[in-house]
Amino acid sequence: MREDSEKSSPIHTAAAGPSGVLPITGEMLRNAPSGELFGMSQNTGMGWDPNLLNQRQYLILGTMGGIRREDGTPLALGYHTGHWEIGLMMEEIAAEITEKQGIPFAGYVSDPCDGRSQGTTGMFDSLPYRNDAAIVMRRLIRSLPTRKGVLGVATCDKGLPAMMLALAGMHDLPGIIVPGGVSLPPIHGEDAGKIQSIGARYSNGDLSLEEAADLGCRACATPGGGCQFLGTAATAQVIAEALGMSVPHSALAPSGQPVWKNMGRQSARALLHMDHSGIVMRDILTDQAIANAMAVHAAFGGSTNLLLHLPAIAHAAGLHIPTVEDWNEVNRKVPRLVSVLPNGPIPHTTVRVFLAGGVPEVMLHLRRLGLIDDSVLTVTGRTLGENLDWWETSQRRIDMRNRLREADGVDPDSVIMSPQEAKRQGMASTMTFPTGNLAPEGAVIKSAAIDPTVLTSEGIYRHVGRVKVFTAEKDAIRSIKDGLIHAGDILAIIGRGPSGTGMEETYQLTSALKHLPFGKQVTLITDARFSGVSTGACIGHIGPEALVGGPLGRLRDNDWVEVIVDTIKLEGSVNLVGEGEQPQSQEEGARILAYRTPHPFLAVDPGLPDDTRLWAALQAVSGGTWQGCVYDTDRIIAALEAGQKALGWK
Repeated sequence: MREDSEKSSPIHTAAAGPSGVLPITGEMLRNAPSGELFGMSQNTGMGWDPNLLNQRQYLILGTMGGIRREDGTPLALGYHTGHWEIGLMMEEIAAEITEKQGIPFAGYVSDPCDGRSQGTTGMFDSLPYRNDAAIVMRRLIRSLPTRKGVLGVATCDKGLPAMMLALAGMHDLPGIIVPGGVSLPPIHGEDAGKIQSIGARYSNGDLSLEEAADLGCRACATPGGGCQFLGTAATAQVIAEALGMSVPHSALAPSGQPVWKNMGRQSARALLHMDHSGIVMRDILTDQAIANAMAVHAAFGGSTNLLLHLPAIAHAAGLHIPTVEDWNEVNRKVPRLVSVLPNGPIPHTTVRVFLAGGVPEVMLHLRRLGLIDDSVLTVTGRTLGENLDWWETSQRRIDMRNRLREADGVDPDSVIMSPQEAKRQGMASTMTFPTGNLAPEGAVIKSAAIDPTVLTSEGIYRHVGRVKVFTAEKDAIRSIKDGLIHAGDILAIIGRGPSGTGMEETYQLTSALKHLPFGKQVTLITDARFSGVSTGACIGHIGPEALVGGPLGRLRDNDWVEVIVDTIKLEGSVNLVGEGEQPQSQEEGARILAYRTPHPFLAVDPGLPDDTRLWAALQAVSGGTWQGCVYDTDRIIAALEAGQKALGWK
């Protein structure tokens, strides 16, 4: 082994230590916990001025990943752009706290990239990561007993929901979410959602190798922030602000730019105000705040993944967990107002939504319609109504909307529309929850994402076709690339729910179907979930999942399946309607399902980690998908005690 020449560098065995003395009193020595006193020694050891150690302490938690050099170039890559510039935001926050005579602490729990793990076994850890990260974050918060408040800086699909769960569970502590912002699109090229279909488009002859290589290189046009479309990452930022957990007009800010950094400093000042005013998370997170977030989700046309995350946030906060009926009611009442990637009708990027006014602009419309409760308290220390009153007449609103006109030549009212204009544009409501003999516990489809050319004049999607059944996503995407999927097919991807794969995302399938010419004439049904950018006639979250006895697991190739989605009434069904030469009826389908055994290849994925198997078992006991895939401690303990008793272990 080669040795580096360090003989000329002496190794020291002791040091003088920091200068100064700890600002302690006899009372502190008699009564303070030893950990608090030792913490002071640690703080001076790290270089903090001992004369300032009695200032109030605040924790900044971030999902930062990678190692940036001072010039911004990578020394070590992060998993994704969403956490690449988080450290810059944390620096701004720390500087603001220090200037306001506080002591900032910082901790990190990095996060994975759902885009990077699409189509791989890495996806098996995606959703389970959320629960685990939230636990670690809460442990870090509690492990700094002297903290007076927490700022959580996060951006993307699982890191931001985990951060919201962590803060929601700290009922008696001030807390603020600081969204990590969005990336900019390339001037010429494709967004980060469409670019994920280059493999399927190349395989089907719709893209050359040179085009794929060129477009793929430029999709992430700036180094920080979440993707440029309203997927799960952007929707989670929107929901954090709609809940009142973030300062106004903070969601979807362009990462790295001055307006984004200033938002971090504003958040730090707001946290100090919460601390001094005695405002804590239980004052912010209420049933009314959850209802507001659901309304904003519907108005934005947000990701279906928030059906997993918002109930989990409510659970962490000790609130009513939204039911399918609650979601249904909200989506029937609330019009979709935001024209944004991936659903349009005009494919505006998320930074345009920010400049058009973002969350507060949408909430102004909802307030005029009487669809939100503006009496709720927010992290500014003011009510939502007071925040909206400020926004409506603010210079910031004028400047942002003018900037959108100047930079892109876009009318902000074409991005965030009035209810009247949205209706004129034919913008369908966001979500529908089909049931049927294949989905007795329900399912979800982003009905706003169905291509309008395959709807009837009454806004109804109806597809009766033969099903092609896959028990592995990789086999389905291979069939698409090999040209074995055609217009009129129904794809069933079964056994990919929590028990089979950790409820993987199937975006490589939905992306391929969106960007292939025949894709809008194919329906996808699955017990897995979709990326927030998924579009098309894609029905997921089918319950019960196949591996716990759900009828979806009894499908066979060439069965007849009928899918109906009414995008106006927000009603739908997914039914087996026969197995012979011609489709028959729902009743015949139910009879067939009743006597059939599960699909012969239905099984837990052999690559499923034990960690995820444990997560799947715990969340199943806690209520499963429709309860948000949470850990309900009381239910888990009750199940364990009952099991121990039944097995004679206790």
